[in-house]
Amino acid sequence: MNQFKAFRIHNDAQGYHSGVETLQTEQLMAGEVLLECRFSSVNYKDALAGTGQGKVVRHFPITGGIDAAGDVVESSDPRFQPGDPVLATGYGLGVSHDGGYGRYLRLPADWLVPLPPGLGPFMAMALGTAGFTAGLALQRMEQNGQTPEMGPVLVTGASGGVGSIAIALLARNGYEVVAVSGKEDQRQRLMEMGASQVIDRNQLPLSQRPLDKACWGGLIDSLGGDILAGLLPQIQPWGTVASIGMAAGMGLSSSVMPFILRGIGLLGIDSVECPMALRQHVWQRLSEQLDRPLLEQLVTRVIPLEDLPGAFEELLAGQARGRILVETS
Repeated sequence: MNQFKAFRIHNDAQGYHSGVETLQTEQLMAGEVLLECRFSSVNYKDALAGTGQGKVVRHFPITGGIDAAGDVVESSDPRFQPGDPVLATGYGLGVSHDGGYGRYLRLPADWLVPLPPGLGPFMAMALGTAGFTAGLALQRMEQNGQTPEMGPVLVTGASGGVGSIAIALLARNGYEVVAVSGKEDQRQRLMEMGASQVIDRNQLPLSQRPLDKACWGGLIDSLGGDILAGLLPQIQPWGTVASIGMAAGMGLSSSVMPFILRGIGLLGIDSVECPMALRQHVWQRLSEQLDRPLLEQLVTRVIPLEDLPGAFEELLAGQARGRILVETS
């Protein structure tokens, strides 16, 4: 029996509340593998879950944290042995199953990805769901035929975790990258990540016509809504759009003309239920292609569990910069 601290989320007679509590490993949810979690990270979804501002949690009480990286302690599955370094993102973590905001975590073996060589728990969480989503977006775009020769790829929401890593990964693979951000103070950092140009979000030209001048070879979009609709008419023939978020709205009012007359592809990027074979391939690619010093620059700070509420508020207010990691052990 091990006693440990965890950040727990409740919705009960006292209302919606969360905070650090002491648990026993016997209280953990079911799973074939017991982990000692070393690091987690703070994502927008975590902030919604931890504050109750988004109805994302489906089981109470629950340990928050949609990302986790650490070492196997016990396993009844032959694929994993004590001491194996692993990571987990997506599936039900922090939503319907205990997540990474605690020292110990029990998970189904099918959710675990062996850490690629050279990618320790800290670097894995410097990437986390944000990095995996960026990697998955590029992987699927290239499966759909995207190449650097098709022209610059536009990245919206570029100063966020997904956008920043997408810029670095695109640049590493030979793409010209144009970043879109509403944060002027992030311009230099985005250029250092690999962007050739940074456009102010408020000055981004959006099309009102079904088809417009083709400016962009492809698009990784975290905004959705009218911004996505206004950019679709500007994509080059046979270019691909990866939709990864909806910060500007869930709706999409557009024409079918860009799809039919230019053959562009619109791909939804689901990092939660991604098939394991593809998941492992993307993590391997991230490990091989992203420089460690670059990842270290993404991490603005490492916080204890007790500082999570402040980090949530900062993220929801749009004041967060880079990646915030959580040390759980």
